Amino acid sequence: MTITVGKDTLQTRRKLVIGEDVYWLYSIEAADKTPTGDGRFARLPRSLKVVLENLLRNEDGRNVTVEDIGAFGLWAEEGGKSDREIAYQPARVLMQDFTGVPGVVDLAAMRDAMVALGGDPEKINPLSPVDLVIDHSVMVDEFGQPRSFQSNVDREYERNLERYQFLKWGQNAFANFRVVPPGTGICHQVNLEYLGQTIWLDRDQRGDQVAYPDTLVGTDSHTTMVNGLAILGWGVGGIEAEAAMLGQPVSMLIPEVVGFRLTGKLREGVTATDLVLTVTQMLRKKGVVNKFVEFYGDGLDDLPLANRATIANMAPEYGATCGFFPVDSETLRYLRATGRDEKRIKLVEAYAKIQGLWRKAGDPDPIFTDALELDMGTVEPSLAGPKRPQDRVALTAAAESFEKARVELRGMKGGEAGEPRVAAAPGTDYVVGDGSVVIAAITSCTNTSNPYVMIAAGLVARKAAARGVTRKPWVKTSLAPGSQVVSDYLERAGLQTDLDALGFNLVGYGCTTCIGNSGPLPEEISAAIKEGDLIVASVLSGNRNFEGRVHAEVRANYLASPPLVVAYAIAGTMNIDLANDPIATDAQGQPVYLREIWPTAAEVAEMVERNVTREAFIAKYSDVFAGDPQWKAIATGEGETYEWQTSSTYVQHPPYFEGMGMSAGEISDVKDARVMAIFGDSITTDHISPAGDIKANSPAGVYLAEHGVERRDFNSYGSRRGNHEVMMRGTFANIRIKNEMVPGVEGGVTIHIPTGEQMPIYDAAMKYAAEGTPLVVIAGKEYGTGSSRDWAAKGTLLLGVKAVIAETFERIHRSNLVGMGVIPFQFVEGQDRKSLGLTGQELVSIPDLGNVRPRQIVKATLTAPDGSTREIDLLCRIDTEVEIDYLKNGGVLHYVLRNLAKAA
Repeated sequence: MTITVGKDTLQTRRKLVIGEDVYWLYSIEAADKTPTGDGRFARLPRSLKVVLENLLRNEDGRNVTVEDIGAFGLWAEEGGKSDREIAYQPARVLMQDFTGVPGVVDLAAMRDAMVALGGDPEKINPLSPVDLVIDHSVMVDEFGQPRSFQSNVDREYERNLERYQFLKWGQNAFANFRVVPPGTGICHQVNLEYLGQTIWLDRDQRGDQVAYPDTLVGTDSHTTMVNGLAILGWGVGGIEAEAAMLGQPVSMLIPEVVGFRLTGKLREGVTATDLVLTVTQMLRKKGVVNKFVEFYGDGLDDLPLANRATIANMAPEYGATCGFFPVDSETLRYLRATGRDEKRIKLVEAYAKIQGLWRKAGDPDPIFTDALELDMGTVEPSLAGPKRPQDRVALTAAAESFEKARVELRGMKGGEAGEPRVAAAPGTDYVVGDGSVVIAAITSCTNTSNPYVMIAAGLVARKAAARGVTRKPWVKTSLAPGSQVVSDYLERAGLQTDLDALGFNLVGYGCTTCIGNSGPLPEEISAAIKEGDLIVASVLSGNRNFEGRVHAEVRANYLASPPLVVAYAIAGTMNIDLANDPIATDAQGQPVYLREIWPTAAEVAEMVERNVTREAFIAKYSDVFAGDPQWKAIATGEGETYEWQTSSTYVQHPPYFEGMGMSAGEISDVKDARVMAIFGDSITTDHISPAGDIKANSPAGVYLAEHGVERRDFNSYGSRRGNHEVMMRGTFANIRIKNEMVPGVEGGVTIHIPTGEQMPIYDAAMKYAAEGTPLVVIAGKEYGTGSSRDWAAKGTLLLGVKAVIAETFERIHRSNLVGMGVIPFQFVEGQDRKSLGLTGQELVSIPDLGNVRPRQIVKATLTAPDGSTREIDLLCRIDTEVEIDYLKNGGVLHYVLRNLAKAA
């Protein structure tokens, strides 16, 4: 191909000609030759070069200045650190339906608010392309039989018709907004296999075609998966995403970038899942919250893109903003194999080489803030659990690990560990006991996007079936691929038949078990668990295993590769050494060992090569936005504003903009606030805003029953995120959350002061609201880890919480709190809730916030019940100047809305 680079007079704007195609780009090399760059940009990490290009392209002297661009040079000089705040503008936004429905609800409410302010509702319209993939709503109600898929799809439409009608209205009402219908795939896998382009194309105001790196933010934390394709993206809360689609830049500090050198190759029998669990453990120990991680080294030479995507996917689990892989020949191979346009592939190669984004063997190492290294030859088969993704355990030690967990979990329930318990499953001839695997799920974008581990799972099933071996009868098995392409190559290889024989029938295309949509356990299994008070287990190929997430009755949850999920379904228990003990007995009465049914790397590679085809990707994505007949048949209203139905229990007009005027105010002080709850370390957004089952006796369950919803139709918290009345009642309602104000009790309860009455957190919050009493939440380290769940912040606000005081915050949740007008504060080093002896009986006041500055140390006064006071220092975690403006306006959406109304 012919490539030439020309020049015109507009700053760093350059012409790129590939054959007959003309593109324009903003040259990093040209910027580096100016005094602003002074030769310092060339050795920047490639992920940071993507951010630098974003500023070069958007430099306007207001949001982005020459000084902002020069700060990247200083970053390189000062050891990969900077306190410079920049305005970053991603090319597009990705949403899924759990987080997308409340996002569209907010946009619809903003249109109403715009009308109330006398503005044009059409101003509330995405300026950047937005894709919403419906993938979070399918539940595993039916499993282990040929009609499982259709039964679950039918039930999905029955449960979610109101939500889907609303999304179809949004698709018609908003420009730049597309919906991928149910039954298509998981948003991250669809993004990786189809939506993502590595280099994005757009027309500028001149009408010229401009090429630039594909970038995005997404309303799901695993948006990071696409970094495996050299596309810079990360998860944000729905609030931030809405602001981004409305043209508001993402305000951020120039990030630190930790380099992760990969060397060597995976050994025989070791999977990409084992690799990512090892990487997650290493990086969580290193500490990479709010940092980019960039992978480099000669280990990338033989690392398939599917494996890269697996590692990038779990960036939230290791705490990083993203885990980035640069463009190289493997990137081009994957783009070609998945059916991308050949012109785009040539553009990706040419652009990456010209802009210094291309990786090849022998390149000098970039400058990193810090670095660590892994020889992939040292990775061993692994799981992670029983309740955190970073808690990796070697397969050989899994049984021992579970026994320790059993003792710990039994102790949490207030009993002595004793010997493992068993109970008969009524109406069957088997017993279930502590350690029984009752859920084995091949699920989640993390691994179902990877044909190597999916083919391996099919081969384990084939070899097991050949020995006459099947799953244990108490195991609920399921297969939920991330895209229809997976079904194509499993069927093409004949492996779906083998998986079906072990009960791994297709149950749907969506997240299912990984997000808590496991569906009910068989009644006999539930009865045995309850009768014996059993600690049973799940094994899933997902990325999250937080407490109470997978299933309310399953207390130990392990992440594993798809072939290990199949193996544990056969074994049926965590109580054996799967690596060395027999996992079953065959038809001849002979022991079956895992090593005997585990495929070789050569077997897997040959089958991938033969059955994963470019033609399948092209065919499956040719009508990706069309949907099935049920989707096409959904009727919906029209109009630029939404006709809210007061009878709906799924979609309601939120109260955020009620009574809003054109003028912002000041940040309000926290005065004589009560402590709503005190939490420990690693409180996740699942704890704060659960996505799973709605209990009948919970405040949310009572609300639904009062509105005529039968128990079987409660659906999940996640599916009802368009209704603030349900979601605020579900805030802090996780069945496993522990409020230290109520020791020894699990679940969302607190003590109302001064009455001393124990009650659900929602009920206490409403009682405080009626009394005019503001609230604060106190917590330990890593507050808000996990999913980018905007309702964790929205619900906190609606309960009347004015501030959250924690030891440390996870990135997305801190940002979401600010976006909703809740101020995050951190204990200063050396202090925490325990060292300060906090009981929850204190009144908390934080004055003088009207003039607070980013990351300022402020004074807080604690008043004890006897009237005595003491003063402590807190770090205000309003991190940037623009966040000050957000809080003065009451939140980021109020800020954007007022600016749009004034510009009308």
